[in-house]
Formats: sequence, C-alpha cells, structure tokens
Amino acid sequence: MRTTGVKTVLPAVAMTAVSMVLTLAVVVMWLGTAVPWPIALVVGLGIDGGWLATLAYERRLAAQGDHSTPVTAVGWGFGLVATGVLIAHATTADESAGAWLAVAWLPLAAKALWLVHGLWERTALTGSALEAIQGIQQEARDEAAVARARLRAEAGTEETRLAAVTQAGARVARVQAQTATTLARAWSTLESTRSGKDTGRALTSVTHRVTPGVTPTWELPVWGPTAPVPALESAPALTDAELDRLVDEIRHSQTPALSYREMSTRFRAAGHSASEVRLRAAWKRIVAA
Repeated sequence: MRTTGVKTVLPAVAMTAVSMVLTLAVVVMWLGTAVPWPIALVVGLGIDGGWLATLAYERRLAAQGDHSTPVTAVGWGFGLVATGVLIAHATTADESAGAWLAVAWLPLAAKALWLVHGLWERTALTGSALEAIQGIQQEARDEAAVARARLRAEAGTEETRLAAVTQAGARVARVQAQTATTLARAWSTLESTRSGKDTGRALTSVTHRVTPGVTPTWELPVWGPTAPVPALESAPALTDAELDRLVDEIRHSQTPALSYREMSTRFRAAGHSASEVRLRAAWKRIVAA
C-alpha cells in the first residue's frame, strides 16, 4: 500500500514545491519594485507558509482518519491567493505575459493532486484484501462461464431433440400418407370389384349379402349321418308344499339348523330350482311353524 501511495504523493510534492518557488519568485519580483525586497520576501513566504501549514495539518488529520472542512477551506483559500498573485503578475507583465499566465494554475493543481492523494489513501486496500477481491471476482467469472457453457449445452441438446422429433414426425406423416393412399386404392379396387356383375355374386356367396336378389350364403357341408338332438325339457316347478318340505329337510340336515344362506346354497347345489322370492317365503313359513 505504501508503494502504491508513492505514485500519487510524489507528483503532489513536486507540484507543491514548484508552485511555492514560483509564487515566492513572482511576489519578490512583482512587489520588489514597489516595496523593499525583504518585505516582498516576507509576503511570499507568508503565502507559501500558510499554504504549507494548512497542507501539513490536513495530512495529519488524514493520517488520523479525520477531516476538517475549515482547514480545507483555508488551504484552498491560500491556493486561490497564490493563483491570484500569479494571474495579476501575468496581466501586468510587459514581457512573457502569456508564459506567466500559463503557469498561474500550478498552486490549484498542487491542491488538486493532494486531494487525489487523499482519496487514494482513503480507498487503498491491503494486499490480502486485494487478493480476496480478485479471488471473488475470478470465482464469479468462473461461475458465469460455467453457466454460459451449461446454457449453450442445454440449448444444443434441445435443438438436437427438436430436430429428431421433427424428423420422426415427418417420417410418421409420410407413412400415414402412404398408408392412406394404399387404403384408398384398396377401397377403390374393392368398390369397383363389388360393383361388377359376376364378382358381386361371388362375394355374396362367401360373405354377407351385399346385393339383393343374388345367391344366398353358402352353408358348410355335413359329413356322415346326423340325428336330431331332442331339446332339453325344463323341470316342472315345485309346489309350495314340496318347496316347504325340501327347505325343512335341508335346514334340519345338520345340527344346529342351517342358516338361510347355507340352506339356499345346498338347495341349488342339489339341482332344485325355485325363485329367490319363493325360496325365502318357504324359509319364513318353516321358521314360523
């Protein structure tokens, strides 16, 4: 931090020395013609001394981490006085007036350089802090680069996937179009075939009747003698008395007596037939008896 501070303090010191020497010389030459030169020398040293004193006090406060607005104002006042003296001398000089006027800004320039040096000191950081800041900035740059690379990779992957999906969709569309064309041709051929006179009858004989007034559907040939199978005759319905007797026998076929569900299961398992309404009515009659 001290090495970097030299970069700003040396120009400020050089500019201050040049402005003080120039101010003293101008005051002695300019006022020496009107007053004795010792008096002019004292005036010049007074301006430079006040300028230098306020600067030293400002530097002391800055070293302590403090600041005084009145002292700063007084210092800038001495700088303005020195600049005013140089400008007045340049306007009254018979020769080289432009050259004297060109260097009249040096006192204010010296004050500005000390201001820059003060700002440098207030914002200066140690080497470890600078390294930490550089590490944070590098880490942020690395994360940003990785994020950009990840986004580019994801974008490329998505583009490839979309291209593959688009190509697959195009292939499916082409296959569907070809299939639709083939089916259309097949239906057209079938329609033209069915519309024919002889082919319509041939199709009718092996498929459903598609044209009225043609040969009926073929029947499969039967090989060997056949005998008609008599239809199964349904068993006669049970009377209420027979139903009550069967229910009573099944209910008391086991001790203790069976429940209605068990009785109903065994009743139907034995091959008897009765509606649920009649069977439940018989059960109620047996239980109530």
